[in-house]
Amino acid sequence: MSFSDRDFRNALGLFGTGVAIVTAEVDGTLLGTTVSSFNSVSLAPPLVLFSLARSALAYGQWIKAETFAVTVLREEQNELSNRFARAGSDKWAGLTPARSDTGTPYIAGGLVSFFCDTYAIHEGGDHDIVVGRVTSFRRDEGAPLLFFSGRYRRLQSDQPIETPADADLWLHGW
Repeated sequence: MSFSDRDFRNALGLFGTGVAIVTAEVDGTLLGTTVSSFNSVSLAPPLVLFSLARSALAYGQWIKAETFAVTVLREEQNELSNRFARAGSDKWAGLTPARSDTGTPYIAGGLVSFFCDTYAIHEGGDHDIVVGRVTSFRRDEGAPLLFFSGRYRRLQSDQPIETPADADLWLHGW
């Protein structure tokens, strides 16, 4: 079976995800990019990952980042998602980044911001997989910005679907 890159991308888009902005500062330059490829990796040690295209204009700076932040966006932050998704633009124009206790820039007002030390970088096809060790995080309240089938989405209901009572004991990343 053969398929086009577009067909593959459309199929991947059927996996609904949250939307996050990854930020860093390297040699005095603020970096930021919108990602939907953000995942937990490990609880002990606390590790997360995101994928970075090797074709990204700031790729050379990103791979030098010793620390970074991942901010999971709230549903009303879709314009920030759009801003940081655009290549070659001044993504930080008119914005002042919030700073973690260690000085890492991040997007204020998200659902949660994870502050990370770069732990490892692995090759993954046309992307690199950047693994970060979470050193701290900040939580807030709100509803998540979601992405599904090529469009931003929101939760339709706060009504949960039945979940087993012992789900918090399962070790599958939830």
